[in-house]
Amino acid sequence: MTLSRITTKADLQDYLHAAMQLEHATIPPYLTALYSIHPGTNSDAFHVIRVVAVEEMLHLTLAANMLNAVGGEPDMTRAGFVPRYPAYLPDGEADFEVSLERFSPTAIGTFLKIERPAQAPSEEMRVLRRPKPRAAIPAVHPDGDDGLHFWSIGEFYAEIARGIQHLHDQGVDLFTGDPSRQVTPELYYSGGGEVIPVKDLASALAAVELISEQGEGLTGSIYDEEGELSHYFRFQQLTLGRYYQAGDVANSPTGPALEVDWDAVYPLLTNATITDFPAGSEVRAAAEAFNAGYAEFLSLVNQAFTGQPDLLIPAVGEMFALRDQVGRLVRNPAPGRPGVNAAPTFDMPETTR
Repeated sequence: MTLSRITTKADLQDYLHAAMQLEHATIPPYLTALYSIHPGTNSDAFHVIRVVAVEEMLHLTLAANMLNAVGGEPDMTRAGFVPRYPAYLPDGEADFEVSLERFSPTAIGTFLKIERPAQAPSEEMRVLRRPKPRAAIPAVHPDGDDGLHFWSIGEFYAEIARGIQHLHDQGVDLFTGDPSRQVTPELYYSGGGEVIPVKDLASALAAVELISEQGEGLTGSIYDEEGELSHYFRFQQLTLGRYYQAGDVANSPTGPALEVDWDAVYPLLTNATITDFPAGSEVRAAAEAFNAGYAEFLSLVNQAFTGQPDLLIPAVGEMFALRDQVGRLVRNPAPGRPGVNAAPTFDMPETTR
């Protein structure tokens, strides 16, 4: 049985909006873990997480290109676009939540769940019933009467590909968006895969395929078509303590040892919110400054996706420039909370919780 979920162009736009929120929802957890690592330590782990974060930005860009191509309107600045952590991912995996936490075995375990291989045990399990979500915006079809959500990110994108193909086969005029909104390869290079401008069926399906390959790997392979490790197996190296090398099979890396010092990390407050830091304190000011900077980053990216694609390069630079602001948080104890340090909260300026 084929459980098709996308039957109209509006459905497809809803899914692509959710795809943008999904790709972004992984970035704050990855950045939090990345910047909790003591400077000068865990260089291999730092590189692994940073590369994945950059590629998530590529996936976000591909989702925006697809949404623009089918006449949708990206909006990363609306209230609730940034999830409230801990959160279920917007595509709806039911068995775990994503937290903002320090680099640790627990965090990497969550990252492996985020990037887990796509295929569900059966077709009937591709979509799941889920508890009430904590994400600020519910997953796709929030007002639907079935409450169905997806097994994995890969299954979610498989439905998008299926929906695109179905609508094309039905003769729906899909690709009606303004071509000038497309982000092109010269405007963003991730190191593993290029931006695909979306203009037709082939390019849309290619964009979906690239996202899925980089996340979980291609049909069981540890590598994508570019010869790069997929995100799942990049993270798995950190738990197994060894690099993959050419000729290896899944779950059995035979390359050089990968040393991880789990103690060379700031003890961050997990899932910190702005209200965890007293008004008027230095850490509150630092947290607010970071949040304002992150909101500016989202605004720049949104401008890039809505008619000014040349702003994407400075926007990505802005994301990593926020490291200095994060440093002013993670090096300082959280007031009134012995044994833990302050942490970025990703509360957007209109949000207090």
